[in-house]
Amino acid sequence: MKNFGLIGAAGYIAPRHMKAIKDTGNNLLAAYDKFDSVGVMDSHFPNADFFTEFERFDRHVDKLKRTGQGLDYVSICSPNYLHDSHIRFGLRVGANVICEKPLVLNPWNIDALAEVEKEHGTRVFNILQLRLHPSIIALKKRIDHGPKNKIYDIDLAYITSRGHWYYTSWKGDESKSGGIATNIGVHFYDMLTWVFGAVKQNTVHIHTHDRAAGYFELEKARVRWFLSINADTLPDYVKAKGGRTYRSLTLENEEIEFSDGFTELHTHSYQHILDGHGFGLSEAKPSIEIVHDIRHQEAIGLKGDYHPLAAGDLAKHPFDKN
Repeated sequence: MKNFGLIGAAGYIAPRHMKAIKDTGNNLLAAYDKFDSVGVMDSHFPNADFFTEFERFDRHVDKLKRTGQGLDYVSICSPNYLHDSHIRFGLRVGANVICEKPLVLNPWNIDALAEVEKEHGTRVFNILQLRLHPSIIALKKRIDHGPKNKIYDIDLAYITSRGHWYYTSWKGDESKSGGIATNIGVHFYDMLTWVFGAVKQNTVHIHTHDRAAGYFELEKARVRWFLSINADTLPDYVKAKGGRTYRSLTLENEEIEFSDGFTELHTHSYQHILDGHGFGLSEAKPSIEIVHDIRHQEAIGLKGDYHPLAAGDLAKHPFDKN
């Protein structure tokens, strides 16, 4: 049984990490979040100590270490812009780190973390759960065993509707979340490059507060992609059914179904790490380079080969009163 600490216990994704720790037969000793809406801990680890001040959490973790109950792992579910700092904390206390995506916001942060890993002799692992999804694994095998020189045509669309709260939270602040492409797209970019190879061309058509669209030329694919948090961008048939989410990946006009099976992927990711595998800094870096490039490019508009959903009317920011 391994001892875990958790940073970001009140976040949306934290319950999946708590469940993964429990389902893999391990123990959560201490958790931290500046917000105290963490009653979900009762369903998983009611005896775990909880702190709303980082300094007290830090002191408690140090005390655990000095009494022979040091943390083996620190799980990080905090806002994106804090990941780098919290990863460093985990490494400094002698623990391995399991961090939600995006691992960090900038590629050079990964280079610096590699040095900290060497200093402390522990590892950083990123949750890249799509690499463990059976449909994506099957797709990768298909591509790997397919024609060597074939370039596939891919369309990716992901729409996950969000309300006005999104723009009040840290997620609506690009300096903290990295923007739409980083916050909801990074794991799709990781999946695409894992299956189809490295980026040769990265073009951004649209990048606003509520959507992003662009085009990748990968080693084995041409990819048109579209991401949105605006319900108005949903296809009409999804709206008609009252749907709030749309996910589509097509390969040569063939739909690749990967909507099911998401709920257990965090547990699979934890077991993968505990079994001596896991996806480290080098695996995480390509997708971080992609989102960094998207964030710092100027969108060219609807030119060239763009995703059809990108042609929809743009929307004003909900807080824009003009």
